[in-house]
Amino acid sequence: MQPAGMTIGEVSKRSGVKVPTIRFYEQIGLLPSPPRSDGNRRQFDGQDLRRLSFIRHARDLGFEVNDIRELLSLADQPSQSCHEADSIAQRHLLEVEARIEKLSALRTELQRMVEECDHGRVCECRVIQILGDHGECRHETH
Repeated sequence: MQPAGMTIGEVSKRSGVKVPTIRFYEQIGLLPSPPRSDGNRRQFDGQDLRRLSFIRHARDLGFEVNDIRELLSLADQPSQSCHEADSIAQRHLLEVEARIEKLSALRTELQRMVEECDHGRVCECRVIQILGDHGECRHETH
């Protein structure tokens, strides 16, 4: 059981979310504004901590803010079907796989450039030549 009345610094330390990010999450509505003490300090509780941990984990997995907002909304309705959450995760997985594919192609191209370079003079450098040729090829297709 998490104690009530945690400060923003304490909830930051426990959740792994930086203080400015917590304030940002409040501003954009991912985290409800907590009650304030007589000294006007935010007082977070265990539910806030769990919500911040959820958001941090979702961000670590690369989910966008709008997807996290939707997932939080679904999490607040535990009896609802998880079909929508599955759809969000599936869409994100497809985006990640597309990025991996692009990164793999980038890696192959960079490896080719490095392997073809004789490490001689710039005027003979394959890295420079390939980058220059690629630019010319692109302009020809337009």
